[in-house]
Amino acid sequence: MSPRQIDGFFYGLFMDARVLRQAGTKPSNVRRAYVADFALRIGRRATLVPSPGARAYGMLIALTHEELERLYTAPGLEVYRPEAVVAHPAEGEAVAALCYNLVQAPEPHERNPEYALRLQRVLENLGFPVEYVESVK
Repeated sequence: MSPRQIDGFFYGLFMDARVLRQAGTKPSNVRRAYVADFALRIGRRATLVPSPGARAYGMLIALTHEELERLYTAPGLEVYRPEAVVAHPAEGEAVAALCYNLVQAPEPHERNPEYALRLQRVLENLGFPVEYVESVK
């Protein structure tokens, strides 16, 4: 019997299922979604921050607990912690998902233009709204 998978909400480069496969995971049930009342903030790293009325787009992807833990114990990612969110898929009803965020959000002056450009490309390839793609800086 294979281990149980749970939905993860990914808003960064892990939205690309190919990247997840390269990291040794077996993503399934991949679909576009958003979480309400959160905004994307990119500093040296990306995270979601509470923001009433905002909408952060990403992908719902089912992985095992072990796969999620392995992803977020990799060097540079161990500072992320799981949080429960309600994700709204493009089709279907809202679902509970795990979303990994930084405990301490980046300072407003922090920037990572290279990451933002890579993320814009991923968002474009996945068909997210143009306005959202352009807002990633």
